[in-house]
Amino acid sequence: QVQLVESGGGLVQAGGSLRLSCAASGSIRSIQAMGWYRQASGKQRELVATIALNGAYTNYAESVKGRFTISRDGAKNTAYLQMNSLKPEDTAVYYCNAEGTFGTRWGQGTQVTVSS
Repeated sequence: QVQLVESGGGLVQAGGSLRLSCAASGSIRSIQAMGWYRQASGKQRELVATIALNGAYTNYAESVKGRFTISRDGAKNTAYLQMNSLKPEDTAVYYCNAEGTFGTRWGQGTQVTVSS
């Protein structure tokens, strides 16, 4: 089993920055990729960014390209999402995701609110 714990959400003004962290524990050797998704109120969950654990690729939603950066620290079993130039439309609950031989696991989510 894999467990994910997110942290780093909060309230920030438009144009500001936040960094989200996602710490993985359990069967971490079975993780092949990690990612961040978000769900705004009344909307479907959408992909924000993903990264392969071997560093082979990263993938971003068009709406965040050039503003958000996904990274991972293998030694800490942690994935990060650096969010710069935040906009009110980035307001959502952000969920960490891990994919591997176990299937898919989700974190509990962390709220990000961007005020105008």
